Amino acid sequence: MTDDLSPTPTPDDPAGGPRPPRRRGRTAAFAVTSVTCAVTLVAGLAASGSAVAAADSGASGAPSAVSVGSDAGSRERAFAAASREFGVPRTVLEAVSYAQTRWDFHPGHSTTGGYGPMHLVDAALGSPAEGKGLGTLGTLGTATTTATAGADGTASGDARLADTLGRAARLTGLTKDALRTDELANIRGGAALLADTQRRLGHPTGATSDAGQWYAAVADASGTGDRAAAEGFADDAYAVIASGASRQTVDGKRLGLLPAKVTPQRGQLAGLKLRAGATNGPVDCPKALDCEWIPAPYEKTGEGAGDYGNHDLANRPKAPKITNIVIHNTEASYDTTLQLVTDPTYLAWNYTLRSSDGHVAQHLAPQDVGWHAGNWYVNMHSIGLEHEGYAATGALWFSEPMYRSSARLVKYLARKYDIPLDMQHVFGHDQIPGVTPANVPTMHWDPGPYWDWEHYFQLLGAPLRQTSAADRKATDLVRILPRYESNKQPVTGCETTSSPCAPLGTNFVYLRSDASPTAPLVNDVGLKPDGSPATTQVSDIGARAQAGLEFAVAERRGDWTAIWFNGVKGWFWNPRSAPTALPVKGKYVTPKAGLASAPVYGRAYPEASAYPAGIPVQALAPLQYTVAAGQRYAVGDLTVPTDYYRATTFSTDTPDDHVDVVGGDRYYQISLGHRFAFVRAADVDVVRAK
Repeated sequence: MTDDLSPTPTPDDPAGGPRPPRRRGRTAAFAVTSVTCAVTLVAGLAASGSAVAAADSGASGAPSAVSVGSDAGSRERAFAAASREFGVPRTVLEAVSYAQTRWDFHPGHSTTGGYGPMHLVDAALGSPAEGKGLGTLGTLGTATTTATAGADGTASGDARLADTLGRAARLTGLTKDALRTDELANIRGGAALLADTQRRLGHPTGATSDAGQWYAAVADASGTGDRAAAEGFADDAYAVIASGASRQTVDGKRLGLLPAKVTPQRGQLAGLKLRAGATNGPVDCPKALDCEWIPAPYEKTGEGAGDYGNHDLANRPKAPKITNIVIHNTEASYDTTLQLVTDPTYLAWNYTLRSSDGHVAQHLAPQDVGWHAGNWYVNMHSIGLEHEGYAATGALWFSEPMYRSSARLVKYLARKYDIPLDMQHVFGHDQIPGVTPANVPTMHWDPGPYWDWEHYFQLLGAPLRQTSAADRKATDLVRILPRYESNKQPVTGCETTSSPCAPLGTNFVYLRSDASPTAPLVNDVGLKPDGSPATTQVSDIGARAQAGLEFAVAERRGDWTAIWFNGVKGWFWNPRSAPTALPVKGKYVTPKAGLASAPVYGRAYPEASAYPAGIPVQALAPLQYTVAAGQRYAVGDLTVPTDYYRATTFSTDTPDDHVDVVGGDRYYQISLGHRFAFVRAADVDVVRAK
């Protein structure tokens, strides 16, 4: 399994940045226990209980089963019944649920405690491994505090989480266990919270009341005491009302919300006790986001000039330029993650997002370079976002509030730093190449198979399914788009090495060595040099063509399509009646005439003549993959910078250090396999695809 906060092979070359000291991380036992707990909860989605639980299990643990209706329309009826009972417009109730969970029934996260389609948060539920509660926000944003790790490792701050589960229990008389596990009870609890807030604010109630008059109650339902975040959540919910929504949930429920013209009364927020967002430190966040500054320490950790951590000072975006945003998951709880990033002997990244409510902590000033990608070239040019959760059980952890906060942050950063909103510039840690052949097997695979890229890019305002008439006639390139929610590819090893994972939506299609469902999966020579096929293990990306990525077509045979992938021809099921890939226009590369193959690299470093005296030349090591004659690979970016940022000492006044060496050699980023790679322009021809 991945451990995104474990020691990363950084730097990549002898002089590619400071070699970090020995890191302190979580034990394997902690990680396995957390993942096992989460998988057990996922499995509960398929279970059906009978009556509402009669006893409250308290905060000691999650229930073993979830009680849901036996038919696809039960959740829709539950919303209608709760709307009538508590006098909440059904559009408001369903929009709040959609903004919280997209109507899914989450049986609770192991540390964040959000339950059911209304995401009722049990603030008394702490991490079993850490013994910490989540803290609470009282009714109408009255805050109480709990400890989190500050910059110096001491307890400070508040958790900004509302105890909505406990409050719903008091309002309805239902047990906490019922609110956690029963479909109707959970929705009734969410309706009771909205109605109670509306009455306290003195606004009209009733199932047929004006939905626009519920703006403050909807903002309060966000569970945050931050004004910008509460307003952002309410705006998201009202955007759902305006546009409408429909989907089938992960447990098979079909719901739809018709578009409605509603005028939200934003002036109502004055009635809530909301605080302004944190302004301490150089916070680089959009206004409509609950973002605080928890800095990563830049400190000397020894006597040598290179004994320091946990990031590098720089002058971005001037040099080096910021060109990418990397999506990670933490493989740890939010509290543990903050403890790690504030440890000067560990690694640093730019932002951490909390699962329960999408709260954001920023750790680095924009100009500085974090150590998060396992590839110094990518570190130089990227901003790293860590999302609380575990890659093997992402469906539990990748909450809708976190998706929405992340998308809001990425849109802001992309606009500010001129980063294109596509999969070639906003990508997962699992798409980053190793920098030498030896590094390839050690690269990470987060955020994993359960991160919903199609939904994420929809939230970014750059939907992956948006194509032109010209695209639909294309024949040479395809974009993988298997429809996440119904694309339940077999995955193993989430709980034990050989056990099947829960049948949930996945973000990839498997590639086979022939046009047959029984053909072996293709081989990834970088992961399995012996030529053996890839596996269905949750961490094995060797035969996965990921949603949003574009590939060059190698062959078609009936309902099967083959693409060039890591040097081999990989086949995937792509029926005309329900395609798992869409044709797209673009460009691809082939080796220049006369070359048997073109080398592939994991970084785009300058040529030797570009290095000034005093700065060692960084050797380029071709990877074990090549672009062979007759093969072609989709171009991701024709304008990647060719440079090397040298930072090996603590002091920024050191001669020949903290310098960006810029070369004249040109590279292209290509879609090689699950991971991208770089090729030299001198080795390939760029062809406009048909």
